[in-house]
Amino acid sequence: MPFINLDQVPAIQPAPGCRLRTPFGENLMLSYVEMDHDAEIPLHHHPHEQAGIVVSGQLELTIGDETKSIGPGHLYLVPPNVPHRAIAKEGPVVVLDVFSPIREDYVEKMHAAENNSIEE
Repeated sequence: MPFINLDQVPAIQPAPGCRLRTPFGENLMLSYVEMDHDAEIPLHHHPHEQAGIVVSGQLELTIGDETKSIGPGHLYLVPPNVPHRAIAKEGPVVVLDVFSPIREDYVEKMHAAENNSIEE
């Protein structure tokens, strides 16, 4: 499946006002993130390496002990097991994240979302 239409990928909701579409391959996962104004991905950490780019909007991003407000074109790297959180500021935000290795928890949620959309 080399080509993916995001409109055909079911969204999962990890936090109120946040929607993810997470297509994945064998070793990496993309995560197209849409956040409503003031929506927050709470402080968390995981063993996966994460990188991302803000596509639109303003994001207040905390990685470890550092917090910055970043906008379109800004990239970031989150090392494995480093606490981080994100808050959408000044309107909705769109972010593209990449994870390696793939997040099995997101794979399970994606499969559940696909099954729910098939049953409806």
